[in-house]
Amino acid sequence: MYHMVPNNQDWLKTSIMATRGVGRDRKAVTHHLTEAKQGRYHYTIGPYSDPVLYIKPGDIVVIETRDAFEGKIKSEQDRPTDLLHMPFLNPQNGPIIVEGAEKGDALAVYIESMKPRGPNPRGTCCMIPEFGGLTGTYYTATLNDPLPEKVRKINLDEEWVHWSDRVKLPYRPHIGTLSCSPEIDSINSLTPDNHGGNMDLPDMGPGSITYLPVRTEGARLFIGDAHACQGDGEVCGVAVEYPTVTTIKVDLIKGWTIEWPRLEREDFIMAIGSTRPLEDATRIAYRELIRWMVQDHGFDKWDAYMMLSQCGMVRLGNFVDPKYTVGAAIRKKYLSR
Repeated sequence: MYHMVPNNQDWLKTSIMATRGVGRDRKAVTHHLTEAKQGRYHYTIGPYSDPVLYIKPGDIVVIETRDAFEGKIKSEQDRPTDLLHMPFLNPQNGPIIVEGAEKGDALAVYIESMKPRGPNPRGTCCMIPEFGGLTGTYYTATLNDPLPEKVRKINLDEEWVHWSDRVKLPYRPHIGTLSCSPEIDSINSLTPDNHGGNMDLPDMGPGSITYLPVRTEGARLFIGDAHACQGDGEVCGVAVEYPTVTTIKVDLIKGWTIEWPRLEREDFIMAIGSTRPLEDATRIAYRELIRWMVQDHGFDKWDAYMMLSQCGMVRLGNFVDPKYTVGAAIRKKYLSR
């Protein structure tokens, strides 16, 4: 299920966004959300921050994202604890207001492209004390000493992530944090939940459409935390974090009420759940996938349940943040009647 940028874009014409989005027939307007226009980046996702952009369904937005550390880690000699202040990580662009969006709708966000930003683009990976999947944390308390602080600066381009002289990894970019605003809460940008947030799903990259539940007027879209590549789980807590120019197309599906985020790619659909423990996140994802199959694809609930036991797929997002994220998926060929 590792995503690749698809060569064939024809599937978009039959996507949920293309067939049900209210902006599908209007000529798109392109907006540019630069660092200067964004001004202050946000570390919470909620209904109280001032909008930076107003768009209509079907519009395109070209966004300058910052890396998860807002560019503060500049060399391998830097110590994260000297420069970073938890929980002020993961800066978000937005909020973007989408005309006509209201509670009970779903926002569709198609990621068209993600390009490294800067004259000599470099990514950053690091180890941060009491942060990661294989160390004691605030929520997983141990008496062991924290792991050492280490910083890795990585050269990259639109083909490869040059991890070392020995290893180069494919450039497989994705957005780590994507969400609409919760109805009343303002949630830190490190935490995923049913609004979306810091899901860190590697499939949420170019060629994907994410569907987000709308709970406030205008939807209030937030986006950030770009990764040049990431494995399942983001085990040390940090991917190859980097600044980007990310291009998205945003549409609105009226009256499609979903409880948790969903994702569509050329060959599969995915429901996403986030909570602790990890098995409960998996249960949420599979339950929401079954509901989707029943409501939109005509399956009997119990048949879908048994069928997914044979052909369901699971994607592990992050399991290092305050809540863990899992995507449950089924290939589209099994949805055809």
